[in-house]
Amino acid sequence: MMSATRPQLHCRELPAFEADNLDAVRQAFAAMESCELRQAWLSKPEPDFATATVRVGWRGTSLLAFAELADADIFSRATGHNQRMWELGDVLEIFLSPENSASYVEFHVTPNNYRLQLRFPDTATLRQAQAENRFERLLLPDGVFCSRAWVQPENKKWFVLAEIPADLVDSAEPSLVGVAWKFSFSRYDYTRGRAKPVHSSTSPHASVDFHRREDWGTLIFI
Repeated sequence: MMSATRPQLHCRELPAFEADNLDAVRQAFAAMESCELRQAWLSKPEPDFATATVRVGWRGTSLLAFAELADADIFSRATGHNQRMWELGDVLEIFLSPENSASYVEFHVTPNNYRLQLRFPDTATLRQAQAENRFERLLLPDGVFCSRAWVQPENKKWFVLAEIPADLVDSAEPSLVGVAWKFSFSRYDYTRGRAKPVHSSTSPHASVDFHRREDWGTLIFI
């Protein structure tokens, strides 16, 4: 097994940048702290494992996350927001929670820039939804956070920029500086012709259960 150390990221203020320009986004995030997605539940990565890196920063009252994902076959069958993205193809997942809070949010972004937005009041509600295979009552309306996606099939890469207002995660804090959240970034990497996706996460999960919050890292705004 890989190291079970939970990651810690210091989230620093970003300079102003042009969010629609990938080169500008990459330049803005170049000095920000990053974490890698791994397969901690395995003694070594699967042969089809592809790397991914997420960098974080903040501006105003929003967390911004920028992901660069290697991918041999970039696709999603999603046709709209708030669909079951983890069943439809490639997706980046973002989990966030205030420290010492029962509630958390889960956001997805696909390569064709469709979003899934969920809020869980506690783990018991999640497990009930999983048992029933019904998540409709946990959905948030599309537009609660913003995202952009870029696809470079010639380079076998895709990129995601997500901007998440802090009050979606923690409505109690007027300022982000000094605040700490729990976080995890995870991924379903599908390849057509392969029966199952390749899973990976920034969290040192002992099994493929991205909702194991005790494994999530800590994000500190400075």
